[in-house]
Order: sequence, then structure tokens, then C-alpha cells
Amino acid sequence: MGPVVNDHGRGNHDRPALSGASDIAGSFVLGGCAVWALVSAMGRLARPEGVLLAVLAVAAGYACGRIVGSLVPVAAATGAALAGLGLACTTTLNGLAGHEGLAAAEWTLATGAACCAAWAARQTVLRLALWALAVVIALTAVVGGSEAGRLASGGVLVCSLAAARLRRRLPALVTLALVVTVAAGGCWAVAQDALPGGVPSALRGRLTEHRIQLWQDAARIAGSSPVRGAGPDRFAELSATAARSAVPEATPHSALLQQAADQGLPGVLLLGAAFGWMLCALWRSPRAGPVVLTAAATLTALAVEALLGNALSFPQVTAGTGLLAGLATARRLEPGAGP
Repeated sequence: MGPVVNDHGRGNHDRPALSGASDIAGSFVLGGCAVWALVSAMGRLARPEGVLLAVLAVAAGYACGRIVGSLVPVAAATGAALAGLGLACTTTLNGLAGHEGLAAAEWTLATGAACCAAWAARQTVLRLALWALAVVIALTAVVGGSEAGRLASGGVLVCSLAAARLRRRLPALVTLALVVTVAAGGCWAVAQDALPGGVPSALRGRLTEHRIQLWQDAARIAGSSPVRGAGPDRFAELSATAARSAVPEATPHSALLQQAADQGLPGVLLLGAAFGWMLCALWRSPRAGPVVLTAAATLTALAVEALLGNALSFPQVTAGTGLLAGLATARRLEPGAGP
């Protein structure tokens, strides 16, 4: 596994001096998400409570991650990994329809937290045990998880192992941001039926015709009201495809298109700003490069899952996302250090 990398190890060469700017920016972004949800719901039979709950979950998870990450970083990340493993196994065993995105997100978070714990550990034996835990989680996802869960969990594990060889974090973070940007562009192109030659049959088979029709409905709703959208949580009553579905559909199975349909272009920009804020906070993080890049790879995998599914519709996922970001940006307190 290579030498132990502590919080002053590699990956910090291009990190600027730590300040509270990223925390202030995060407060404005999350506050803007909450305020715009209320603005887009004004004068309509809309329900912004779901958005407000998601914002609260992210903020609470981030605050808890910063606190426990500064006091007991290894134990906190290990606990998060075990909790994520338990939730993922429970969701997978229950096999509830429409919860495939939830299970994939839980496998992703569990793997990322285990890898972060392994990189944060300073004792070789403990570090090896935590790497074994990460491998077990990834293998369990391969055996029992969905295809998205298998790919995301394995991808996070591979990216985490490769992070030890990267001496500069900024190029890696920019690359991850480009991955999400390309995925978002592809999602919007499918929804608008703007791909040259139409949606390839292989991609259409994986997305399913039903999901593509939901995306197209969301794009149509967004086009009819591009500024304020139709209002939070109104997609089900405005989508013809959702009305015909045998299983109740509350979302178009894409966070990007849901924001566009519910809250218009400002909602989409705020969603992108929230992801960008997390990457910027990781760039400025005092933690070791491998911890930061592992968390960034996990958040990127979650972002792609949210673009292609309904992962962000569940509070445990949004809270876990904030928790992981908080753990990876916390300033580690040394024994005997003052406040």
C-alpha cells in the first residue's frame, strides 16, 4: 500500500493557505438553495419541504463531519463506512422498486469513507485493516449491488489507491469537475433529443425508454418556465409519463432535470454551485492529498449517480454527502493542541 501518508503528506503542494472563505461561500450557496426553493414555490401549490430537508441534511452532515473529523478522524470515517455498509445491505436485501439509486449511493459513500479512514490512519496494522474493509465493501457491492453500485464502488477504490501517486490535487479536482460537466451535458442532450443520430441503442437500453421519457417531460416543463420552474415537487402532476407509470414517479430520476423543471435555471446553477463549493473546500482542505482526492472521487461518483438517477431524493444520501465532505475538510487536532 506504500508508506503512511499523514495530514502533512503529499497532495498539498498546490493547496492555498487555509481560510474561512470556503465556509462562507458554502453558507451562501446552501442559503441560496433554500431561499430559491421558497421563491420558486411562492403563489403555487408547490412543496419546497423536500428541498429544505435536503439542504438541512447537507449542512448538518457537513458540520458533524468537521467536528468529529477534527477530533477522531479515523474512528469517524470508519463509523461512517460501517453505517453506509449496513444501510446499503439493508436497502439491497429489501429490493424496493425505485431504490436502486439509493443503494448505489450508499455503496459509494461506504467505500469512500472506508478509503478515507485508511488514508487517515497512522498505524500500519490499522491502515491495512481499513483497506481490507474498503475491499470487502467493494466486493460486497459487486456481489449484491446494482450495476451502478458496482461501478461506482470499484471506481472509488481504484481512484483512492491511485491518489497516493498524485502530488498536486488541483489538476485532479479539475478533471473530476469536467467529468461531472460532461455527464450533465450528456443528460441534457438526451432529454432534449439533441444527440446526433439520436440516443444510441446501447445507452437507451441502459437508461430505459421510460426514464428517457421522464427526462423529456422534465425538459419540456423547464422550457415552459425557465426562470422559476413549475415549483418544487410538482413534477409528478405535470408529467404525462409519470401519470401513466404503474409505479408512482415523484421525480424524473435526474437531479439536474428535476432542478430545471422545479426551480428553473437558477435552481440548476445553485445545484452546480453546491458541487463546485465542495470541490473548492476540498482544494483548500488541510487534510492529506489522498484523503481529499478520495472524497472528491466519491462526491463525483455520487454526482454522476444523481444526474442519472434519484440518489439525492433520500436524506441519508444528502446527509452522508455532507458528512464525507466535512470529514475530508476538517483540521485534524493534534494531541495536546489548544483550541
